Amino acid sequence: MRFTKETIQQDHQSNVSFIEMEENHTAHNYHPLPVVLERGEGVFLWDVEGKKYYDFLSAYSAVNQGHCHPKIINTLIEQAQKLTLTSRAFHNKEFATFSKYVSEYFGYDRFLPMNTGAEAVETALKLCRKWAYQKKGISENEAVILVCEQNFHGRTISIVSASTDPDARKEFGPFTPGFKVIPYNDVDALREALKDKNVAGFLVEPIQGEAGVNVPDFGYLAACYSLCKEYNVLFIADEIQTGIARTGELLACCHEGVKADILILGKALTGGVYPVSGVLSRDEIMLCLKPGEHGSTYGGNPLGCAVARAALEVVKEEGLAENAKRLGEILRSSLRNIKSTRINKVRGKGLLNAIIIEEKDGVSAWDICIRLMENGLLAKPTHGNIIRFAPPLVITEIQLLSCVEIIEETLLSFE
Repeated sequence: MRFTKETIQQDHQSNVSFIEMEENHTAHNYHPLPVVLERGEGVFLWDVEGKKYYDFLSAYSAVNQGHCHPKIINTLIEQAQKLTLTSRAFHNKEFATFSKYVSEYFGYDRFLPMNTGAEAVETALKLCRKWAYQKKGISENEAVILVCEQNFHGRTISIVSASTDPDARKEFGPFTPGFKVIPYNDVDALREALKDKNVAGFLVEPIQGEAGVNVPDFGYLAACYSLCKEYNVLFIADEIQTGIARTGELLACCHEGVKADILILGKALTGGVYPVSGVLSRDEIMLCLKPGEHGSTYGGNPLGCAVARAALEVVKEEGLAENAKRLGEILRSSLRNIKSTRINKVRGKGLLNAIIIEEKDGVSAWDICIRLMENGLLAKPTHGNIIRFAPPLVITEIQLLSCVEIIEETLLSFE
């Protein structure tokens, strides 16, 4: 049978129809919840059968500004009618304007644009190595970049070379050399690793999102930053998921007053409307790159730059960091008050949170997420028994408490 929009609309099992279509025509590299979405607005999503859900994942924190934010969408439409792509072979007004805006917004000298989070991480790695050879004096091909256990920085060969996740690494080798893995949230381990004079950078997530919202001890980031300064090593913050107001500050590093030498951004940089990522740094580091040494056809395109500027304006205009901080405290407190033996632990910062599930009686975190979906809330397990809760930052207190009721009802239904 040939599926068309009309036949699927007539099919009462249209979620199933689309899922079967996807299963038959794509690689099986994801394990999504069995729901097919077609519309979003603010904190809500609707599936192809018209059922409404609270979004409690926000496309892994890409949709901080809410689905289809009118200011961002209007900017997209206006710019798309004027100019979408020039490549960096020529200058374009939007890139020049946005580069200045984003640099001043985060307090850096320069911005280097890419498209996806993984590309931005790769850019940071290359930039760190350039700096190591030109400025620190490390012999070429000897630079080492330190990373942490349970990290998630992307899916490219070089990035998974730095991973400790067996699923990310198995049958993808040989791997890229030049990485050393140390424990997360362990200042002494970093101090020991920095004794190697070939260490050029320390790449770290301020909060490990994919690892299940693993929040380090307060003071960890500041201590690591101080050690990096002592040993003339670049502190590289991957704020792709934690940045842009998600944790209750503009950047998660701001909680400890840390300003990374290289800042990596993506996801919410455009509010989930268009893929834009990039790195920010100071002149001494960024100007190590020369024409022809790195780039991207779409990086810095006028459409993406216009959308990203609008998205960042929304963050400040609507006080999203402040909202995330206030509502995050309410969410964690409310979750801890749920009388369920299924919850082992609640952790998080701002509106990046997780519950660790006690898997028993044959009930898994996946089963709980399926029941949450049935009850009108979309969340997803990570690392088996951990469920992330990360709603769009435009959520109101009334909406948040409604979501807590759904979570409580769902958990208690398994008791």
